[in-house]
Amino acid sequence: MDILIPFAFFLITLPFLFIMFKQKSNASEVKDLPPGNTGWPLIGESIEFLSTGRKGQPEKFIFDRMTKFSSKVFKTSLFCEPAAVFCGAAGNKFLFSNENKLVTAWWPNSVNKIFPSSNQTSSQEESKRMRKLLPQFLKPEALQRYISTMDAIAQRHFAFDWDNKQQVTVFPLAKMYTFSIACRLFLSMEDREQLEKFAKPFEVLASAIIAIPIDFPGTPFNRGIRASNLVRKELAKIIKQRKIDLAENKASPTQDILSHMLTTADENGQCMNEMDIANRILGLLIGGHDTASAAITFVVKYLAELPQVYNKVLEEQKEIAKAKAPGELLNWEDIQKMKYSWNVACEVMRLAPPLQGAFREAMTDFTYADYTIPKGWKLYWSANSTHRNPECFPEPEKFEPSRFDGNGPAPYTFVPFGGGPRMCPGKEYARLEILVFMHNVVKKFKWEKLLPQENIIVDPLPIPAKGLPICLHPHNP
Repeated sequence: MDILIPFAFFLITLPFLFIMFKQKSNASEVKDLPPGNTGWPLIGESIEFLSTGRKGQPEKFIFDRMTKFSSKVFKTSLFCEPAAVFCGAAGNKFLFSNENKLVTAWWPNSVNKIFPSSNQTSSQEESKRMRKLLPQFLKPEALQRYISTMDAIAQRHFAFDWDNKQQVTVFPLAKMYTFSIACRLFLSMEDREQLEKFAKPFEVLASAIIAIPIDFPGTPFNRGIRASNLVRKELAKIIKQRKIDLAENKASPTQDILSHMLTTADENGQCMNEMDIANRILGLLIGGHDTASAAITFVVKYLAELPQVYNKVLEEQKEIAKAKAPGELLNWEDIQKMKYSWNVACEVMRLAPPLQGAFREAMTDFTYADYTIPKGWKLYWSANSTHRNPECFPEPEKFEPSRFDGNGPAPYTFVPFGGGPRMCPGKEYARLEILVFMHNVVKKFKWEKLLPQENIIVDPLPIPAKGLPICLHPHNP
């Protein structure tokens, strides 16, 4: 029996050794690579890349290497892939401007495992299909119709989860708020009990999306795969019921994204199969609530810490509320008046960007900043390389909403939603749900943090380590 242990170890490590040798031999063939360090065999610098985030300093990985190697681009190895990290506004501009020319979208293997429809059909093709589908639901006239729905959901959310409570924990409640909106607009799901049951697997999904792809029991990656399978099973039940409802005219083909997917044929006259629909809805639900809930949580955090900023937001929102008839919901004109509130939200997302960065893949060999980037290398841009860079934002640690007055920051410096052709298509959707939340929360409460020195972790979204517990002080009616 003992002799089997080293033999098993050899079998397990053999593929790793092959990949490591292949990577080293490929890299050695190319001259003029960016300066940098590829770290440990196979795993590269993935552990440090992830651990600096979990310690609340995601920018440390980037700035340490910008200082040591190059402020423009440096090499590393992330998620078992040779990689180049592009830094600063010039790096952002280069990647965003060369989409589908020199670079294309890429996701770590963990993403392809959690969203298997992205596997063999290619992540790029799957993304293109989704981007063709979304504009109908995210175009301005559609978004304007969503505002009253978001406001109604927000009012129910505060009545159920905040009113008559002395203390609440913000992050899980923010997630429930944004998740409720996504489920209502994508699936027409409103039942509270069903929502709570459906939301549970999503609690473990986010941290598995950008994780070292080790599929052993107990790892974040393994838990994420199991959670995604559970969500797909629930979605399959919802899809089957919707098909019945559509056949019996109990549902409308235009009522939400699910109905649209079930009733719209592609150029070959084929409708999507149920599992493809389940995978796409899963991706939309994650994208439609995770990042916005992180942004909302940090809005609450900074408003607690900065009473002068809170007072100006409250003043703006009270003026909007005064002009409303009793029971009248928010509308597009109201949102347009929330200029200072949105400046505050933007400054929050500068200091705590929900999207820390994203990957691309080199489609061909090319030169950048006098360095050669080989075809197939993975490329990463980091929001913090500009957001916390004094060259882009003077006194970067200072909270200053006026940075966004007028024309706002210089191009390619403020990138919480990415940029170029791959800018997040849900940017305006997120703006609406953040502002609707801000309107409702400041109208009802002032608050204070219960843990003044609470740590921030990034896994992969920035979140307060304990979820941001606060003490509520309701305004007098």
